[in-house]
Amino acid sequence: MGFGIGIFLAAVGAVLAFAVTRTVSGVNIQTVGWILLIVGIVSVVLSMIFWSSWAGPGYWSNRRRTTTVDDGPAAPPTY
Repeated sequence: MGFGIGIFLAAVGAVLAFAVTRTVSGVNIQTVGWILLIVGIVSVVLSMIFWSSWAGPGYWSNRRRTTTVDDGPAAPPTY
């Protein structure tokens, strides 16, 4: 899940948990709301953790590439 879906689930869960007062037989709407809210928050947190470990967009494409050549060990000096 992405960052946007996590925020959407958290928002829908908050509305169901705190704002809806209707009752439905067989389903507790407040419990469904809390579950969606928790899943949404966990999704947002995981998205932010993976986003920071990935270093964000453009990190690899904007870096200057450098090439180093190793010729092996240097020859001993001649006297």
